[in-house]
Amino acid sequence: MKVGAQEALALAGALKAGLHDSSLDGFYHVARALLVHSETQLDAFDQAFLFHFQGVASEALKLTEELLSWLEEAKERTDLSPEELALLEQWDPEELRRQLEQRLKEQTERHDGGNRWVGTGGASAFGNNGVARQGVRVGGTGGRQGQALWQAGARKYAGYRDDVVLDTRQMAVALRKLRAFAREGAAEELDVEESIAATAKNAGELEVVTRPPRRPNTRVVLCMDVGGSMDPYAHLVSRLFSVASQASHFKELRTYYFHNCVYGKLYATPQLTGGLTVPELTAQVGRHHKLVMVGDASMAPYELGIRTDANGQYRQEGLEGLTWLMQLAQHFERNVWLNPEPRGSWRTGSIAVIANVFPMFALTVEGLGEAVNHLTRGKTPRGAAARR
Repeated sequence: MKVGAQEALALAGALKAGLHDSSLDGFYHVARALLVHSETQLDAFDQAFLFHFQGVASEALKLTEELLSWLEEAKERTDLSPEELALLEQWDPEELRRQLEQRLKEQTERHDGGNRWVGTGGASAFGNNGVARQGVRVGGTGGRQGQALWQAGARKYAGYRDDVVLDTRQMAVALRKLRAFAREGAAEELDVEESIAATAKNAGELEVVTRPPRRPNTRVVLCMDVGGSMDPYAHLVSRLFSVASQASHFKELRTYYFHNCVYGKLYATPQLTGGLTVPELTAQVGRHHKLVMVGDASMAPYELGIRTDANGQYRQEGLEGLTWLMQLAQHFERNVWLNPEPRGSWRTGSIAVIANVFPMFALTVEGLGEAVNHLTRGKTPRGAAARR
């Protein structure tokens, strides 16, 4: 967590004012409101809070893989004697927490149907799918009773991170990165009506009035690798940019597809039908358009050397696949390549070659932010991306 002096003083002021109602829950909400600046920090905050105030490291509450595996296959018990119910209801939440910590330190094996250990389908207050009216659910999915007081180590915001490959849960965070596009272009534009009015008031002497642009002026060409290892990612990114386009982030968004490498043609559908050639695209769009390539850039070395004509047909006298990529990179003043592969694999093979043609960024929320920053602020020297 990145917390500065200003946030720390604000939190101290909130505590002095009693905004936390002298309760741990109140402090949690006040601290989260003042210290967390982005959805990507919610999980880090929860882990830090859990570690400090519960006294048990968040990793410890994950138990062991063996324990979790059988908790996922919880057995049920439908009956419970009045004496067992009375025993379970005698503990308050704090006592339940203390008892759970003690059980985790002592337990060494699996238990099903018992009344003491962390297990399944029993009368114990700890585990999954038991019949305790109040207890702690550990592992697995929600039980039949649905009456657990809390779930050990629950992390509601574990999906909000900026260093994982984009999925549907990351889109709300990623869309914020694309808002920078809306602020691109001329800082001011001529306000004709106000200029006329101001000139009239100024006895006919010209008075120029400007205003912030009403519409974004960003035009994007999005090209996505489809098929094989890229299937889970290309459609998500397509959806991401389409939603952003509908939200008026772009003045124009063109979407095309290719497989592995661009061989003279970009297609209109993920099934690689329709579309237009690279020369046709560069003739239709200006150098001011932003080019975004999405792909793992991972292929056999010879694939970059396959020669094709502009229609993607094999021709000995045609251009190599790498040459077609270089033509795209040279036409667009600002371009990036988004890659879902781990950064450690970018230094060798075809990925390293393509990273010397396009500035390459990770297909994560953080990487998307870096890519947007590059597209809106200037060119990156060739080869610099490979060192990221």
